[in-house]
Amino acid sequence: MRTRFIINPISGTGKQNNIEDYISKYFINYDVFYTKEPGHATSLSKQAILDKIDILIVVGGDGTVNECLTPLINTNIALGIIPCGSGNGLANHIGINSNIKKALYQMIESKQDLIDVCFVNDKAFINVSGVGFDSHIAHLFLKLKKRGLFSYLLVVIKELSYSAKNYEIQHNKITRKIKAFMISCANGSEYGNGVKIAPNAVINDGLIDFVIVKEFPRWKIPFFVIQLFTGSVNKCKFVEIVRAKSMKIVSNNTLVHLDGEPYATKNPIKISIIKQSLKILKPYDKK
Repeated sequence: MRTRFIINPISGTGKQNNIEDYISKYFINYDVFYTKEPGHATSLSKQAILDKIDILIVVGGDGTVNECLTPLINTNIALGIIPCGSGNGLANHIGINSNIKKALYQMIESKQDLIDVCFVNDKAFINVSGVGFDSHIAHLFLKLKKRGLFSYLLVVIKELSYSAKNYEIQHNKITRKIKAFMISCANGSEYGNGVKIAPNAVINDGLIDFVIVKEFPRWKIPFFVIQLFTGSVNKCKFVEIVRAKSMKIVSNNTLVHLDGEPYATKNPIKISIIKQSLKILKPYDKK
């Protein structure tokens, strides 16, 4: 089995430094490539296909994983993840340890499984996408030099004056108008750092959990945050979760995020899914 590592050297808080020392202790038939600029991971992923690599392990965050995603859809290459980003939502969802050495061992002691891949118009995402407040925060967070949960929370706190927007949505043969703080499109269960936006999301069931956070009083925000961290946001009366294969969203707001990376799309925003179209390495053991 030929294994290739794609390492983002500037992802997250830099815990991937010197990771090659650990890789050499666990792997024999492997090679390593480093990303040099945004979008480079996509080129490296395409090259892995041409080189007939069996396993591609991404060392980085959800954004780096997303860059590698599209070329791997419906191929025989299995995707592995060593979480080194700011949030690592997908890795958390499938049970990959946040400790680099433990995560590398999990990649060896893992099973191959098929999971779903989702799209916003023609752009793929694997974990969570969304429009509204979360995409607004993703846009601001990208500009920060210092990453991590604390920096993310500071941005969120500064932007709490964000107002709900009007949307027209179509799903399950229903068309309706809503006013929402955000609409999250969840394949996995969490943004990262334990913040669970869709606690019951299943990553290989062929359905997307569309989490509609409706307008609610500002004094309720602390309670909403607690529900996000405790995995109980689905019990909030201001939250509606629609499970569907697709949704069309029409809005003046067309800034979305794809696995935490902001992206300007166009109307209508069409979210869809391809069931079990990506091979992934899932650990047998738990964290």
